[in-house]
Amino acid sequence: MTRLFLAAALLLALGGQAFAECYADYKAKQDDPLRLHYGVAQVSDAACAGGPGAAAGELAPRLASGGWTLLNVLSVFGPEGLGERRSSAGEYFLRF
Repeated sequence: MTRLFLAAALLLALGGQAFAECYADYKAKQDDPLRLHYGVAQVSDAACAGGPGAAAGELAPRLASGGWTLLNVLSVFGPEGLGERRSSAGEYFLRF
């Protein structure tokens, strides 16, 4: 019975990690005319664990489909960092 309880607890803990929220803040540009923006986007747990480089690999194609070029990913963070970045990202908050 104890083993069954421990196995169930482990599955619940791992399941919770699979649905963790992860975000990246980034800078992007468009040319002709030059336009720049700062944004925040949700990224996968794998991109979060891999750091800014992994997040860049995930974000670049998303931004490109909207006509933007990723310049750099500044950081990856959890939901606790969303509030402080919302106003800075403006219309690009969770857009891509």
